[in-house]
Amino acid sequence: MRVAAVGSRDLGRAEALAAELGAESAYGSYEQLCADPAVDAIYIATPHAQHLQVAEAAIAAGKAVLCEKPLAATVDDAEKMVRLAREAGVFLMEAMWMRFNPLIQLIAADPRFGEIRSVQASFGFALPYEPAHRLWAPELGGGVLLDLGIYPMGLAQLLLGMPSELRVTGSLAPNGVDAEAGGALYYPGGRHALVSTSLLADYPNDARVVGTGMRADIQAPFWAPQRIVLTAKGMEPEEHVLDPADNGYAGELREVRAAVAEGRTESPIMPLDESLAMMGLLADARRQLG
Repeated sequence: MRVAAVGSRDLGRAEALAAELGAESAYGSYEQLCADPAVDAIYIATPHAQHLQVAEAAIAAGKAVLCEKPLAATVDDAEKMVRLAREAGVFLMEAMWMRFNPLIQLIAADPRFGEIRSVQASFGFALPYEPAHRLWAPELGGGVLLDLGIYPMGLAQLLLGMPSELRVTGSLAPNGVDAEAGGALYYPGGRHALVSTSLLADYPNDARVVGTGMRADIQAPFWAPQRIVLTAKGMEPEEHVLDPADNGYAGELREVRAAVAEGRTESPIMPLDESLAMMGLLADARRQLG
């Protein structure tokens, strides 16, 4: 896989990034990028509110799409993206790199955990309030839940599924976007997840997963961990360290490459239905915060 081209609404920025990445072409519009026959797949890394616009152009051009999380700024936008991709038979996947981390995958697949009963995770850092900043600007899809909160809630979704009930509390920035949130996700039989996220304070940014047979402590940053420790009664702590070759975006890029080569339109690791379900959960959380 190689970077064939870079597109931006600002040609200068596109040319600078293309030079940095060794890309052959740079374009001053996303439409020009989508029209390039050398491009097989497009990674969308724009602010959330622009995901639909770029995805529409890419899908119409028959390009596979890897779209940065969250899939879109709203449930309606996400549903339209999925509908267009499915109607066109074009690959679409949310770029949730956490799901492709081998240490996270190990936790999800290891039968020694038994039944997972509890997930606890936090993601927060202090960011000065600047209304024009991407994370604070409502017109760009700003707010803590869409950008940071999706990770602890996404870990709960991966390991416990979708909750039967969600309760969220938190606070809003002066312009009305969500600045911090703490949530409890409840599941049948008493299973639960406790998640917290903030743009107002520095959080531990780690996670714990507790099953009936074993526990995992996930080192910060839990959404891209380099190390986890598994413990259980009568068992010596078991440390797992990530191979550097599997760091960062490597796993999701491999999945896109394989999908394009095999003619697949969706990923079983990050299914579109689960991306849509998460969009609904985030929308519920935002409604509860006002």
